[in-house]
Amino acid sequence: MMHNGIDFKNNATGSFDETEIEDGFLVFTFKNDTSSEQCIVKDINCDFIQFHFCIKGSSKFHFNEGRYTLNIHEENSLLLYNPQRDLPINLEVNPNSWIVSVLISIKKFHGLFSQEADYISFLNAENKDKKYYKDGIISPSMAIVLNQLINFNLNTTIKNLYFKGKAYELLSLYFNRSEDANVEQCPFLVDETNVIKIRKAKDIIIANMSEPPSLQELADEIGLSLKKLKEGFKQIYGDSVYSFLFDYKMEVSRKLLESGENNVNEVGLKVGYSTASHFIAAFKKKYGTTPKKYLQSIS
Repeated sequence: MMHNGIDFKNNATGSFDETEIEDGFLVFTFKNDTSSEQCIVKDINCDFIQFHFCIKGSSKFHFNEGRYTLNIHEENSLLLYNPQRDLPINLEVNPNSWIVSVLISIKKFHGLFSQEADYISFLNAENKDKKYYKDGIISPSMAIVLNQLINFNLNTTIKNLYFKGKAYELLSLYFNRSEDANVEQCPFLVDETNVIKIRKAKDIIIANMSEPPSLQELADEIGLSLKKLKEGFKQIYGDSVYSFLFDYKMEVSRKLLESGENNVNEVGLKVGYSTASHFIAAFKKKYGTTPKKYLQSIS
């Protein structure tokens, strides 16, 4: 099948879904819940920027007829663009892995950022003809949107509209960063040691989310100053430490509720709320509804 410069070959038995949002803008979701690897092959011309998100598990992209491979792991993203040559994808999805991909033509993409082209580093004049590759972390707010896309179960008549809204939301979250933090040229990020320390800080607060350490304790544990911890965390994850942790806790609580194995009180305790009322208030602040009503809406 061929349209818009994209040709598909699909030998996958998993759940593969393609949604054309509008001309030059497509979303693919692929759930491999089987115990074997699945492959998707796409011929994509050089007009497209590719965003790939691994929500669960891991996958491999084979390029140049298999001469090199890029791995993408859980909670990571990959941006690919090469105006000089087509970038066909040979995607090998590992068992129990989920991938969401957004493909958007450079013409449409320029249109989204026409007033702020300098804000997106690879759109400015000196970079517009360069190939571009970037890997990144999926933030908690992006993870929510990605899960909504891959687990879409609303009426099919509104699917296109829903995907359109979510795809635009995803792109805006992907490019969101604080006004003064230029991630591409930021000297902080050049220091790989500091990046590793900040990622360790993220792992520590997640592992201790019900009783997280203070910022000073966290800074001491990873061996960075409080200032560098705050600045670095904001630059890498786009949010403050505790705001990131709040989003993470809410996402965990949502998944726990969906699993049906715990009641509201138990879920609240697991993510660090000593009383159900505090948990319900926090959940409502994040999702605009109570845990109980949320459960009713998905059942």
